[in-house]
Amino acid sequence: MKRADKETFVKEFRERVRTTSVLYLMDFSGLDVQSMTQLRQRLKESGGEFMVVKNRLVIRALQALDVEFPDLTEHLTGPTGVVMGFDGPVEPAKALSDFAKKNQSRPVFKVGIVDQQLVDIAQFQQLAKLPPRDQLLAGLAGGFQEPLTSLVAALQGKLQEVLGLMEALRHGSESGEG
Repeated sequence: MKRADKETFVKEFRERVRTTSVLYLMDFSGLDVQSMTQLRQRLKESGGEFMVVKNRLVIRALQALDVEFPDLTEHLTGPTGVVMGFDGPVEPAKALSDFAKKNQSRPVFKVGIVDQQLVDIAQFQQLAKLPPRDQLLAGLAGGFQEPLTSLVAALQGKLQEVLGLMEALRHGSESGEG
């Protein structure tokens, strides 16, 4: 890689890190080209991106960030792939976990960063077990809808009661006059 290409990579990588809230470092050794292509496709579908990186250049890019960022130097050894998630931490974690189950535990999780905080393997596995964002939002909306439905039903019952009383009063006043 030429010096100009390295500088371009560092600059572009730094900008991408600024725009993502999720970064997972993976050891991709043991995956063939076809598997890597499938992994990239699966991550793309889940709102993520996978790229094979040179550890030195990632260290340089992260050190040049103007925001507080955890030190990943000790994790940037050996073959490293970086997964960036642009739609939240759950979907890429789920995609990586599902892919690893079908591919002899490859790629191997090294460390992650979610909202500028380090994520270890246990936290990563918990993220992977969460339901997708859309499902969580649907559950939340359903949780709000149920009490409102009950309120509407209760109000309708009271309205029917009031209408019944008014009808009885009308019949009573009509029969009292005649």
